Amino acid sequence: MIKLDNMLMIGSSGANVGKTELACAILKKFGKNIDIIGVKVTTVQDTNGQCPRGGQGCGVCSSLDGVFHLTEETDSGSGKDTSKLLASGANRVFWLQVLRDHLAQGATALLDVIGPDAVSVCESNSLRQAVEPGLFLMLGGRDVKTWKSSARQVREYADRIVVSDGRGFDLDLDAIKLIGGRWRMRQDPKGICEGPTRPIKATAIIMAGGGSGRMGTDKSLLPVNGRPIIENIYEQLRGHFDQILISANEQEKLAFLALEVVPDRIAGQGPLMGMASALEASRNELNFVVACDIPHIDIGRVGEMLGQAAESGAQVVIPTTGDQKYEPLFAVYHRSALEAMNKVLSSGGRKISDIFALCRVEYVELGDAEWFINLNTRTEYEGFREKHGD
Repeated sequence: MIKLDNMLMIGSSGANVGKTELACAILKKFGKNIDIIGVKVTTVQDTNGQCPRGGQGCGVCSSLDGVFHLTEETDSGSGKDTSKLLASGANRVFWLQVLRDHLAQGATALLDVIGPDAVSVCESNSLRQAVEPGLFLMLGGRDVKTWKSSARQVREYADRIVVSDGRGFDLDLDAIKLIGGRWRMRQDPKGICEGPTRPIKATAIIMAGGGSGRMGTDKSLLPVNGRPIIENIYEQLRGHFDQILISANEQEKLAFLALEVVPDRIAGQGPLMGMASALEASRNELNFVVACDIPHIDIGRVGEMLGQAAESGAQVVIPTTGDQKYEPLFAVYHRSALEAMNKVLSSGGRKISDIFALCRVEYVELGDAEWFINLNTRTEYEGFREKHGD
């Protein structure tokens, strides 16, 4: 999989749903201030002359010589999709015709021409199988049965399902951010973003307000897999939650994530204050809280914990590891636990465990979960990098 944070990819449920129109709108908004490459990808099933859409077709499939063909659009007035991209503000526009089984090869050839750091807007469904873009939008209705096969195959990766009514889109373009050449999206306040299924009606809270004393440097920005650890955590959470918040007091350093950063109501009172402040900002009853020093997240296990909280009515579902060691910063908190948190804080308490006696708490044993790792010290961090080849 080729990772391209500088690419915004747009797919669609079928033909004539507004994919090019959305691409043009984004180019008009961002192309005034930065050079953006426009890309249209046509995936060819085979070259036997049979059109996958039925009928005689347009000749694209049968005319392909080799496994891919890359051409540059230079005419902004022909009315073709690629011409529309050029007319809307793209610096350059390319059309990639590629056999389905050679998508990665075609993507590599494209990057050889435009450069790996080029900011781009790309129209394609199938390319998502070979490229992980910074942002992946898909146009279409919510009934997946009406989607064509190539769209259904990648729908689960969509950061946002965009619905067009023929006149416009249910998407606020101001929610799209281009930060440092990387495409991001502000969390949708309406909660209509969809991932593999409709996202859990819950909020994920990433705790990044600690002093990182034992590490000696800001843990949230330590590189893991070539990017800050907090970004890795976000990438694992996005698409699964209705809302994602960051609990931190230094908002500017985390602006590149384009997420809401919630500062502590009163600074210097530890993670319990950060958690309480974030719960006040949450729009959901269920909240998954995770520390920014946990590089791997088992989303399936998180889902089980959220389900347990929803079914049992527990205010806190907290995992334990070996010798009954609590993991309060990898746990589920119902918003009603905020009352207990505020009570503890007002009495001078600072420990998260102080709220357990005031809440309905359920414990879940993580067992031999090798994926669960905390990186608290420089030694632990260096050992993790050595083990995982980063």
